[in-house]
Amino acid sequence: MKKFDTELKTLKSKGIRPSYIRVRILNYLLEERIHPTVDEIYEKLGKEILTLSKTTVYNTLKLLVEKGLAKAINIEGNELRYEAERGFHGHFKCQECDSIYDIAVSEITFMDNVEGYLINDEQVLITGLCPKCNMSK
Repeated sequence: MKKFDTELKTLKSKGIRPSYIRVRILNYLLEERIHPTVDEIYEKLGKEILTLSKTTVYNTLKLLVEKGLAKAINIEGNELRYEAERGFHGHFKCQECDSIYDIAVSEITFMDNVEGYLINDEQVLITGLCPKCNMSK
């Protein structure tokens, strides 16, 4: 597990017992910035971890989100996608190829001073055509 030293330390620092599956899921989120669904994570990692179950993926992602190491994002409908926590940013979804990209945006402050509201999350989603798809039109 030498390759995953950073992920091991990160999990331990948050009080998470670093099993190989947890380390591998966190590593996947950090390296593959594709905003995967549970199914996509299961399909990709299940090829190398034969004992992996969807329940384990769900439970690991839930734990990573609770501990602030990952974020669940709702791009469209009921489809949750996941990413490693990287600070505040927005997302751009291409309506042609369905790719999701991180985009730099300023933090939203319009609700900061509204009395009685407690904001737990702010998300920015922009849709349109990515440069690649726009060039092919």
